Parts: sequence; structure tokens; C-alpha cells
Amino acid sequence: MLYGMVSPALVVQPEPDDRWRLAGQMGVEDAVIHPIEIGDGRTRWSYDDLQQLSNWLDDVGLNFTVLEGSVPISDRIRLGRDGRDQDIAVFKQFLRDCGEVGIPVVCYDWMAGVRWARTAAHIEARGGSYVTGFDVTHTGGGTETLSDATHEDLWDGIEYFLREVVPVAEKAGVKLGLHPDDPPRESLRGTPRIANSIENYDRVLGINDSEYNGVTFGQGNFAAMGADVPAAIEHFGDRINFAHFRDVTGDADQFVETWHDNGPTDMLAAMRAYERHVGDDVPIRPDHVPTMAGEDNSNPGYTTKGRLFGIGYIRGLREPVLAGD
Repeated sequence: MLYGMVSPALVVQPEPDDRWRLAGQMGVEDAVIHPIEIGDGRTRWSYDDLQQLSNWLDDVGLNFTVLEGSVPISDRIRLGRDGRDQDIAVFKQFLRDCGEVGIPVVCYDWMAGVRWARTAAHIEARGGSYVTGFDVTHTGGGTETLSDATHEDLWDGIEYFLREVVPVAEKAGVKLGLHPDDPPRESLRGTPRIANSIENYDRVLGINDSEYNGVTFGQGNFAAMGADVPAAIEHFGDRINFAHFRDVTGDADQFVETWHDNGPTDMLAAMRAYERHVGDDVPIRPDHVPTMAGEDNSNPGYTTKGRLFGIGYIRGLREPVLAGD
């Protein structure tokens, strides 16, 4: 018996372009707005911004389903530094605005200092395509701006944050999904990390036992942790509020992104796990896609053709699962 049904979603920019129309042509109804920005607070979303964007998406037949990539969470919040209450107040209002507009999921992360990290963006893959990779031995240099931070700072910060914001999220009807550390190491360039294991996720979910305190299940991140991906999907079950469909070879210290159909994870087993154990209509989007022929590699992992390939592969995997094969 199937428990739920993941819903294919596609990342689009927050301004109308051809990708909005391509989503509709692929039969995708759920849009994930991701400004593809790294850093704290580069986009300050007002209610009017969100409502206008929702109206634009509605005009082309897309639902504003997830907002990720640039949400107002600062390192003052993550590390419990002076000013966090002021910043949390901003995030609470952001959640209320998302609820008013009807955005059901917000994806956030707990990576202080260094955020998403890759050390290579032109690794040749199938047919001359390009994928990204990470090698911890190539991360030397740079300024360790948060070298005084501790794992306990991050735990204290997320416990305080979730106790403050989950009741607001519940009232607003907006589910939170914590994105794994990427890469999921104990530290990166001297800055500690905590969203890097199934055990740590269990601890986060235990802070507030609510469906609104949930997981963004980044498949490649959990694979790099050494987790059995289908088993991890079953483990978290209906606490998964959003999923990123991707795969890697390697581990947290050294990995390479793969084509969705060419990695070590049993993707059909993963799809069966989603369908049987997560809630209804959980959005799932292709992530960290290959750069294909005719595309430049200026925004590696987020090119258009690879996203469309990923949507097609998700749809292909769902068919036998939904048919009960």
C-alpha cells in the first residue's frame, strides 16, 4: 500500500523566463524558487515580493511550492550571537508572509560561515558533460572567520531557533525542511557543522516533535554521509517535507556528483521508499545536475537541460512504483 506520492518540482529563478514555460511543458506543476545565491540575507523577501511572484507563477500554471536558497537566517541565529532575537523576529515575519501567500515549504540550512562548498566544477562525465566535486585536501587557504565557533554553539542556536519559530510555522501553515550540510563533514575550514548524520537529524527533529520541523532530504548529502538512501527515507518518513534528487560517488571528504541514472544509489528503491513512507505531495526536485552540450558552465549544477533530464528520470521511476511493480 502506498502512503504518499512525491510530486516532481523544478527550480526556477524569481523572474519569469523560458524555464517557467519549460516547467509547464514538462508537466511540472510545482515551482521551487531558488535565487541561486550563497550568503546570509542577500534577498530580503517582503510580503509584496512573495505575493507578486506567486501571482506570476499562477499566471503560467505553476504553484509556488518551496522557497529555498536565500531565506533570512543569519549566522547570529545559527551561533547564538548578539542580535539573534532581532534576526529571528525577521524570520518569524517571513514565515507569516509565506503563510499568507500560501507557500507551504521553506528550505533552510545550518551551515555557518562557509556554506555549500565545491572544489571542482569542470569534472568530465558522460559524453563530455561536466559535473562538480569536492576534495577536502583542496580546501586550504582562506580566512577562518568563525574559528572560535563550536559544535555546542550550533546546537544551542538551532534549539533556541526551533523553539521560537516552529509554533509560528505551525500557525502560518509553513513546513520547515533542514538542508544537510554540504559537504556533510564535522567541520569545514575550521568551522563546525552539525547537520551531517542521521543521528544528528534525529536530535534536531526531537527538539520540536512537529511535522513543521522537518527534513529537506538531500539524497547526495545522505549518500556522502554513508547512509543507505532508501533506508534513510523510510527512517525519516513523513518528517521529509522536501527532497533533492541527486547522487554522488565518494564520501564527505571526497565526492563527485553523478548523472541521476549513473550513481551508486538504487534510485528505483529510493523512489519506492518515497512513495511508501513520505507524506502526500512532497515536492522532489532534481539537484546538482550535469552541464550538457551547448550550455556554458557559469552556474554549475543548475543548468536547464540537466534539470529537464532529471524530471524525466523521476517520472520514469515513478511509473512502475505507482503501477505496483
